[in-house]
Amino acid sequence: MSDFRPFRAVRPAAGLEQKVNCPPYDVISFEEAREIGRNPESFVHVIRSEIDLPEETDHYDESVYLKAKGNFEKLLSDAILVQEERPAYYIYWQKMKDHVQIGIVGCASVDEYQRERIKKHELTRQDKEEDRVKHIHTVGANTGLVFLTFRSSEKLEELLSRYVKELELSMRVIDENDVEHRLYAVKDDKRVEELRQSLGEIENMYIADGHHRAASSSRVRELMKAQNPDHTGKEEYNYFMAVAFPHSYLRIMDYNRVVKDLGGISPEEFMDRVGAAFDISHAPESPYKPVKRHEFGMCLYGKWYVLTARSGTFDEDDPVGSLDVDILQRNLLGPVLGIDNPRKDPRIDFVGGIRGLKALENRITNGWAVAFSMFPTSMEELLAVADSGKIMPPKSTWFEPKLRSGLVVHLLK
Repeated sequence: MSDFRPFRAVRPAAGLEQKVNCPPYDVISFEEAREIGRNPESFVHVIRSEIDLPEETDHYDESVYLKAKGNFEKLLSDAILVQEERPAYYIYWQKMKDHVQIGIVGCASVDEYQRERIKKHELTRQDKEEDRVKHIHTVGANTGLVFLTFRSSEKLEELLSRYVKELELSMRVIDENDVEHRLYAVKDDKRVEELRQSLGEIENMYIADGHHRAASSSRVRELMKAQNPDHTGKEEYNYFMAVAFPHSYLRIMDYNRVVKDLGGISPEEFMDRVGAAFDISHAPESPYKPVKRHEFGMCLYGKWYVLTARSGTFDEDDPVGSLDVDILQRNLLGPVLGIDNPRKDPRIDFVGGIRGLKALENRITNGWAVAFSMFPTSMEELLAVADSGKIMPPKSTWFEPKLRSGLVVHLLK
């Protein structure tokens, strides 16, 4: 039984949602955050508080977290942010072009995360985890949503669709990418209980995005538990804010690769080595977007090719080994280009599909040697990896649309 509960959200005062909301902390640069921060009411002053400190300030300095706390408290004292009087769920409705997805905002259980009832598919980086621990603990709140999914059920999908039609709109914003975000508050006892019971029937949830936020929330719980001699397990810090979507609603975009050089080998030798594991043909169009699994587009010094992984070079029964990102890494990036650790190698970069394949061609024009367009990882592949207890290669998934920050906040006390 999933313990996914309503909470007393801190949210923008009525009419201020458009001014307050901002992109999540980890998808904007310092320069972009500073530009957004020209608006004093933006939540970016909480999630990227270094923009309000001297430019030479280390972004992990203690002053950054204290500034975030101060900025958050000011938004509260100025009544730009207000707290709901009673616990509620929120239905989160998003539309990006012709794609619509509907999820439920609530609080997930740290205990369930620690017992792996909430499953993960990525490793976390220690430095990023430490940053989120300090931020959450100092501010005393979950300021960003963990993006969860669960295997779709007709019952929950019907509830979500019905609530969107029945409930009064609580918040609506249009972001800088023309994505529409709506929230509908579920406050009445009957609907809250109906939703809680339906959510309780979910056996497992899965982290789609936000592994660092979830891991950090787990560590913060342990810190606050140790500091509380009267700990009961019911305190707010035992839960972290999340939005859970039925998996059938979600769309993963391609996460493409670009490499600076060929590692000292000639283009001819490179093509010969690639041909050991892939069938190579000239692309029918430029740029080339793969149309099926195990097919890759390759732009080498401006010319596009199609690579098809040969049978026997991967294990279709292995949930990780059959992923296209793993096939490319094991059969090309590692053995041919010498990129054994894509997490740390400065010769490789990753380009989210939202930027389009033109972004790959631009890199080649600017001196990079080779780019690879990927067929998107599917939700079924993600769930299979998580169910197997294995870990996906880095940069396997790019979810769009992104969740906004500042629309709801969860206080830990």
